[in-house]
Amino acid sequence: MTPRGSAATLAALPKIVIAHLAGPALADVRVTTEIETVIPDGAPDQVVRMVAEHSRTLKFSDHGFEQT
Repeated sequence: MTPRGSAATLAALPKIVIAHLAGPALADVRVTTEIETVIPDGAPDQVVRMVAEHSRTLKFSDHGFEQT
């Protein structure tokens, strides 16, 4: 997905996919999202702080940065 299109796609998931999966009796639906970004010189400290802060605010169960 592109950054611009990802918000619309994620917003549409409950209506176009999740509702159908949750329909069968006793269905246990879990939704996970993974965001992968490659920044050749690494993420600036300000970006790391802002992403971490927003991740906590949104109550993400897991968030962080990996170095490759």
